[in-house]
Amino acid sequence: MYVTSSRPAYQMAIFSTRKLLCICIFSFSLLSLAYGRVNPSFRVRAVNLGGWLVTEGWIKPSLFDAIPNKDFLDGTGLQFKSVTVGKYLCAEAGGGTIIVANRTSASGWETFRLWRINETTFQFRVFNREFVGLDTAGNGIDIVAVSETPGTSEMFEIVRKSDDLSRVRIKAPNGSFLQVKTEELVTADSKGDGEWGDDDPSVFVMTIAGRLQGEFQVTNGYGRVKAPQVMKEHWSTFIVEDDFKFISSNGIDAVRIPVGWWIASDPTPPPPYVGGSLLALDNAFSWAQKYGTKVIIDLHAAPGSQNGYEHSSSRDGSQEWGQTDQNIQETVSVIDFLTARYAKNPSLYAVELINEPLSPGVSLERLTKYYSAGYDAVRKHSSTAYVVMSNRLGPADPKELFPLASGMQGSVIDIHYYNLFSDVFNSMTVQQNIDFINTNRSTQLNQVTTSNGPLTFVGEWVAEWQVRGATKEDYQRFAKAQLEVYGRATFGWAYWTLRNVNNHWSLEWMIKNGYIKL
Repeated sequence: MYVTSSRPAYQMAIFSTRKLLCICIFSFSLLSLAYGRVNPSFRVRAVNLGGWLVTEGWIKPSLFDAIPNKDFLDGTGLQFKSVTVGKYLCAEAGGGTIIVANRTSASGWETFRLWRINETTFQFRVFNREFVGLDTAGNGIDIVAVSETPGTSEMFEIVRKSDDLSRVRIKAPNGSFLQVKTEELVTADSKGDGEWGDDDPSVFVMTIAGRLQGEFQVTNGYGRVKAPQVMKEHWSTFIVEDDFKFISSNGIDAVRIPVGWWIASDPTPPPPYVGGSLLALDNAFSWAQKYGTKVIIDLHAAPGSQNGYEHSSSRDGSQEWGQTDQNIQETVSVIDFLTARYAKNPSLYAVELINEPLSPGVSLERLTKYYSAGYDAVRKHSSTAYVVMSNRLGPADPKELFPLASGMQGSVIDIHYYNLFSDVFNSMTVQQNIDFINTNRSTQLNQVTTSNGPLTFVGEWVAEWQVRGATKEDYQRFAKAQLEVYGRATFGWAYWTLRNVNNHWSLEWMIKNGYIKL
């Protein structure tokens, strides 16, 4: 029995062919979407919103201006030289025993990192992470570094000479001042009422050996009353809606937004952090949707700090992230929270699980365990958001994440390229820097770019270098070389950062002044 159709045979053939083609295209689109390659030729051209929701003092130094006694923020490294013996205080063996004053030069064991209790009271953490305190198990006046959990016996005050701030006395919790009796005996039993002369064993010459200016420092520095006011003012003014309008009208199609782990506890994060950053992130998503901008959420600061730097909100330069399963699970919970909140927002493009974990402090085993769990947390809420995994800093194989990431759909490897932070670049000329981009960086990028592996993302780069006296044309050539090379990254690139008091680190300034054209 034959069934006739009202359509001519050739029309039915065309219809069937078109239908089959549509099905194939639709199926390919779904497959491409699943693998994070909706448009294989598309590359994000993004800018980082650094210094906004995760504080970095060098980006906006004025944020710290009104902190009382701001020389003594958390993580400040102090060295104390006794004026009587002419040698530095030192945590013997790096900690776990007595404090001595027998070192002729100062390094790690002779550097004491502050924990700020308030603007006048501090705790001193030593190299092995114990805290300086009174020997309460002994005579109550000897100074030791044995406690891993500081208490009242580890609280000190620093008293500075009014007309010479480098000369200090250290007041112990028993009300007396530290003094150096011998190179091997430091006690807290001085009245501290001398004339600040070189014959006074309670006097030290203080050197500030290092500072941190991150989120912990700014919030703990201002304190629980003032910090909420300062931070909310910063969040509402540093990045505003007009910035997204500027971004979208100047060839930038995405923003990478660094956030801190405490955002998941907003509006009442654990002290000293303050609430309000989540609302700012909500605003960013609204502005991104309005101006057609993609958003890459970047967990820049993980609990305990994954690299010890201020941009990961380290309290004192220690790197403690990933040491326990509980710590990893806490971080996964942050990723779960953020993805769940924004998964339905059309601007969510990618979630970066963590920024710049530092090798060897963060082991590859621990990191891959976290990345696997973090990936699952994203996929629980979104089948289309890219999942970005940052390479470890330091001595690590740039392809060490490939065995893990290659089996994950929509995975991206983030690599950061700066012609800075290494002695290699100190003496390079303009042309040598440009040649380094065209040869070395090009080769490095090719090594991590594979046809069947994860996508590659130059998540941070900047048109700044160690060259002094470079002309505008020099900077233009340097920026152009990077744009050409990093434009080959299969996921794209992101400039660090949109706004910065240092002009060449500010993409806004670079675009407005004709240094970079997109």
